[in-house]
Amino acid sequence: MELQEAQQETVTLNNGVTMPLLGLGTFRLRGPENLIQAVDAALECGYRSFDTAFVYRNEGDLGHALHQLLPKYGLSRSDIFITSKLSPADLGPGACDACLKSLTELGCEYLDLYLIHWPGKQGWRSDDARNQMARDESWKALENLYHTGKVKALGVSNYTEAHLAQLLESCSVPPAVLQVECHPRLQQTVLVGWCKQNGVHLQAYSSLGCGDLLRDEEVCKVANIHGRTSSQVLLRWALQQGVGVIPKASTPTRIKENFQVWDFKLSHEEAEMLKGDGTEKRYCWDPSGVA
Repeated sequence: MELQEAQQETVTLNNGVTMPLLGLGTFRLRGPENLIQAVDAALECGYRSFDTAFVYRNEGDLGHALHQLLPKYGLSRSDIFITSKLSPADLGPGACDACLKSLTELGCEYLDLYLIHWPGKQGWRSDDARNQMARDESWKALENLYHTGKVKALGVSNYTEAHLAQLLESCSVPPAVLQVECHPRLQQTVLVGWCKQNGVHLQAYSSLGCGDLLRDEEVCKVANIHGRTSSQVLLRWALQQGVGVIPKASTPTRIKENFQVWDFKLSHEEAEMLKGDGTEKRYCWDPSGVA
């Protein structure tokens, strides 16, 4: 099969690792057949990055799908970028074992990126002061895995500026990536600025506002101007700022659609239009109350 030439752009992380700016998110994508269909379509049109997590309960199926399909496209493990995340239940003493379990599930010798998924431990109150100690303990364990080569880059998800500042005070390996909800209605201006100042790559999840923004009037207007879909416009908005995206999709048509975002550009006026009335809206979890 002739493979379409990938037009994927990349970012060089603060430790020199190269990461694709656009990846396939797999949240709520479960079952062997669904993973095979999605991974097959993604590899065919040029995706080289796949985002999963222990709590998604699909690491095993994703690993099997990649193992089965990479040879079909003349690819090997080194050609793709795999991200997984530490479960909030394993924050603290269980961090090392949890990462090794994810490696086993995925059938990999290493992860390209491993994130702490949430700044608080499952079962603890958000204001429990032990959350910071659990984060610090987890990070030390992940630094050890990083130094042994089991993980090529480390990062965090759903951290606030305060969480990040605490981490920088104690870590020896700084985070390379921050993954947070980010879209035109939640622009995360403070975090974007913090990341630029501290050399951390910001990667967005829920770029489509959990699907709600696909029907937004302003988004549809900009999409019509370019003859594009709403999802393409929302993804392009992030990519133009150097923000990575990992849109979840399951059908081959939508997977391909989400990858076709490199050949148009939004004007400043169009980007402003996407903000709507400027009111921020969060569709997912708010970590600001976690101690």
